[in-house]
Amino acid sequence: MSLPPDTRSAPSRWSRPLRFAHVAIVGKYHAPGARSAVDEIAQFLHGEGCDVSLEQETAANTGLQQYPALDVPAIGQACDLALVVGGDGTMLGIGRQLARYGVPLVGINQGRLGFITDIPFDSYADTLRPMLRGEFAEDARALMAATVWRDGRCVFEATALNDVVVNRGGVASMIELRVEVDGHFVANQRADGLIIASPTGSTAYALSAGGPLLHPGIGGWVMVPIAPHTLSNRPVVIPSHSEIAVEIVSGRDASANFDMQSLTSLLHGDRIVVRRSEHALRLLHPVGWSYFDTLRKKLHWNEGT
Repeated sequence: MSLPPDTRSAPSRWSRPLRFAHVAIVGKYHAPGARSAVDEIAQFLHGEGCDVSLEQETAANTGLQQYPALDVPAIGQACDLALVVGGDGTMLGIGRQLARYGVPLVGINQGRLGFITDIPFDSYADTLRPMLRGEFAEDARALMAATVWRDGRCVFEATALNDVVVNRGGVASMIELRVEVDGHFVANQRADGLIIASPTGSTAYALSAGGPLLHPGIGGWVMVPIAPHTLSNRPVVIPSHSEIAVEIVSGRDASANFDMQSLTSLLHGDRIVVRRSEHALRLLHPVGWSYFDTLRKKLHWNEGT
């Protein structure tokens, strides 16, 4: 005698427990449509069973007061995940701050390029749903810790995810830089400046200055001269455990930029010291994500084939 078929429905894959129960949203709040985008994603997360908070500046500037507003330390202590809604600049700003807390970040792209905010906004729901339940690829990105020294005193310090850039001011003349790696003299370089970039930053300013693309799995930095006087002065890749020191020898109005989001003016004799930070950014991607897919799409390789 045959048994009747089991008519019970199979359990949905989305019945799996949430990996991230409390999610913070960080928005590019000055962008058109930012308020509606943040609110839509927050409602989606609620529907998935997540507790939702907004980064305090995002809450203040979007006017979305129905969600708890948290500053960065509070996000670091209370949240399991941060969703960054915007472009790479938004990710750079919050990523540097959250790295010390070990909170993973997911980027939803509302910017232009989106090398590290790689989930398109129009498909975020289908992409995030499995990620919230543990289906993702994790990618650790090294940060740089930079200090500026003057007369033996540290006068400025910053963290960078993309790059540290030393360059000349608006005067149409080069600057001269003395470059050392791990205390060993490399060269006195005359150029418009020097870029020290991480693998993450190798697709940013360093790329437009002629630097190589570095896979994020490589433990290295690249030093890229900007318009060097000596044509044989080429980009150099060095281990990320190295310490790089750049001294201002001559030139007017030199400055140092850190991810192009913080800036300090430099005087002759100032030394910019760059080391690997003790913290790393935890980026999460959808299962099947590939760095090469990102390059191909963002750099428009193989178009027309």
